Amino acid sequence: MTSESVELGFVEKRAAWKLRSKFFPSKVGGKPAWLRLNNLPNRTDLLCSTCNNPLSFLMQVYAPVPEVESAFHRTIFIFMCSNGKCCRPFSGESFMVFRSQLPRKNDFYSFEPPAYKEKLSLDPSAEKYQPLCHVCGCFASLKCAGCDGKDYCCESHRSKDWEDGHKNSCGKEQGSVSKLQSNSFLLPEFDLVTETEQLPAAEPEKSDEAKMNEYRQFMQSSKAPKEMQDLPLDDLDINLKKNDKAFNKFHKRVNLEPEQVLRYQKGGLPLWVSSEHVPKPEDICNCSCGAKRIFEFQVMPQLLNSLSLDTAVDSVDWGTLAVYTCSKSCDQETENYVKEFLWKQDFSEDRN
Repeated sequence: MTSESVELGFVEKRAAWKLRSKFFPSKVGGKPAWLRLNNLPNRTDLLCSTCNNPLSFLMQVYAPVPEVESAFHRTIFIFMCSNGKCCRPFSGESFMVFRSQLPRKNDFYSFEPPAYKEKLSLDPSAEKYQPLCHVCGCFASLKCAGCDGKDYCCESHRSKDWEDGHKNSCGKEQGSVSKLQSNSFLLPEFDLVTETEQLPAAEPEKSDEAKMNEYRQFMQSSKAPKEMQDLPLDDLDINLKKNDKAFNKFHKRVNLEPEQVLRYQKGGLPLWVSSEHVPKPEDICNCSCGAKRIFEFQVMPQLLNSLSLDTAVDSVDWGTLAVYTCSKSCDQETENYVKEFLWKQDFSEDRN
């Protein structure tokens, strides 16, 4: 089913309790608010294929499909390697996408919508079904060797938590620890709110000179990706000529709502940042059930700025991340988290 309108996503600060699993949030950063509260992804599926370190939780999008009974609740999760050296140009290997869905009547949540209050007697949590890593919130198989009171998904997270402050509190009663320890692994947490994209009336086609001037102004502004802001004007001119149609369309649409970090249009078409490295139908592999995958949403480069990921030389980078999911929202593996497909496109092959 194709949606004609595009839903735009924006990040907003929100109290942590409002982003729990029971409220079915769309969110960025922090720990994942798992939908299915058991049978979480295996640790091996949450390791970077390049450096073999644990992936960081990037975001989740709550996207139910009302016409599919088993997808009354449905959430798409994205994980990524936070090591910028693993984020290779035009490669999605450092990302992982999972889909989880549940019928309205299920073992974890009430049949009726939850009361939107902070303190409730019933608070569904994945931690009630299996241990979760104290650092990342994913399935854990290790414990602190000292106090046996904290769980971890791997040895590196056990060591990280120790250095982040657990060595000062290990074995002590909770009340005797006055200062909350930090968690340097997690990305900043935000609520992901949406609104329908509003397009202005069609305007007359602009001249190449006018397009060039607009392009230069945008690429030298704070709204442009950081690595593109300092390019010489000659390089900007070359890039415009090379990617005229794709990039100008991208710039024109994004400039209407410069703070957008997500574009959701299930069954629609992505807004590409370049005419290069656009996937062909055969590049989008089918779902494990055999059904074709269709475009569902894309993550915009503005999110890099919101998460302060564009400040370092070897930081994570993308032009856009296009997520494709099973066209049937299949339920053959609803007891587990199902892997989906991500296509990463960058602004230029000349990226340093």
